[in-house]
Amino acid sequence: MFLSCGDNLFDLFADSETADVSQIALNGRIGGSALNVALGLARLGHRSAFFSKVSSDLFGQRIKAFMDREGIDRRLLIETDRNTTLAMVSLAHGGTPRYDFYIEGTADRSIDPAEIPASLPDDLAAIHLAGSYSTVAEPTASALARLAAQEHGRRFISYDPNIRASVVPDLDIWRSRIGATIPFATMVKASEEDLEQVYPGRKPEDVLTGWLEAGASLAIVTLGDKGAMAMTRGGIHCTVPGLSVTVADTVGAGDTFQATLLSRLYESGRLSAEGVAGLSQDELSELLTFSVRAAALTCSRRGADLPRRADLGLPPLG
Repeated sequence: MFLSCGDNLFDLFADSETADVSQIALNGRIGGSALNVALGLARLGHRSAFFSKVSSDLFGQRIKAFMDREGIDRRLLIETDRNTTLAMVSLAHGGTPRYDFYIEGTADRSIDPAEIPASLPDDLAAIHLAGSYSTVAEPTASALARLAAQEHGRRFISYDPNIRASVVPDLDIWRSRIGATIPFATMVKASEEDLEQVYPGRKPEDVLTGWLEAGASLAIVTLGDKGAMAMTRGGIHCTVPGLSVTVADTVGAGDTFQATLLSRLYESGRLSAEGVAGLSQDELSELLTFSVRAAALTCSRRGADLPRRADLGLPPLG
């Protein structure tokens, strides 16, 4: 079983075609990086659970119903009457989203460190920590840091910083949290945009090398339509090209990439520190290429509509 931890919210897409400036038409879709990864794993046929605090408001009720529909285990959810986080999404040229968050005091930002479960299910193979604002906004940041420290060395931990400077503008906080989290992470994946924000002027190869030296076994940077690059603790360095698709938007593309990585590693028996450190050049190339293809498919759809196994030509799991 996989456990994804962090943000859950509603993305509210504004219709830019509305002519009357006194009106805004909104199209609401469930989102949040952590919940998207849980969704992606469930759609790829894996038992997937989600840990966060979820509201009892209308949006929270929809989120829980959505989890039930998609087969996402919600036994570890913490119920609260705090409101659900909302993200207003406007799309720039090429479908790149800009997020404006309504987030103060909301449910997923209010996990207390004391609410971290002392023990997790025995069959839990991997934990994913989605950055977004979850790993930098208190008290949730300290709660997830406690979880990472508690489970380090016991389970595979993946981490995506997923920078949201519109929520926490101080990039020194992001750099500090990334530096504190990576020693507990088995696999770290970030986007090129993330690196440009927190490590301006540094080459991606240098950042990935630093992450491996800090304790990660596999470090990856996604390069948008240029593909992806990865390095392993075993000394393998691999870059794969992107795919040309008609882009609806890029919402959920990075989360699709992350879920696909975890799924493929599990199915190939590589979901461990030793497993990813020992990937061969061909294995790493296949892993990245397939994940790029999955992310490209999500880019061709509106919102975080992550692919199922059949969409990627994969047979059902036995």
